[in-house]
Order: sequence, then C-alpha cells, then structure tokens
Amino acid sequence: MRVFPVYAPKLIVKHARIFFTGVVWVKNLGRLEFEKGKFLLPKKSLPQIREAVLELNQLIEQQTQAANSI
Repeated sequence: MRVFPVYAPKLIVKHARIFFTGVVWVKNLGRLEFEKGKFLLPKKSLPQIREAVLELNQLIEQQTQAANSI
C-alpha cells in the first residue's frame, strides 16, 4: 500500500500502471483499490471519491491510448 499525502492524479496513475494491482491511500479520499490497471469504484462511496476514481480511470485510458498510438 502506498500513501499519498495529497491528491496528485498523475502520480497515483503512474503507481497504478506500474504495479497493476494493489491499494493506495490518499489523504481526504481514503483507500482506493486498483486491479488490472484500473481503479475500482467502491459499492458505497462519497461523490468526491466517485469523481476521483472516474478521473483516475480516464487518465489511465488516455495514457494507454497515447502509448498505443506511438
């Protein structure tokens, strides 16, 4: 588990893409799980957590498309 003291989407996505499966803890958001390079949306979550997970998955998708186009 990696701890991020601030919400830094690019660093969090980089960590998820490198390790592919695991857990990160982000201050003010809590525990976020990722599997197969994508963040999983908790069954019960606050709107801010849902928005963060959607943003992180969107960044992962953009980076994947950019890597495939090269």
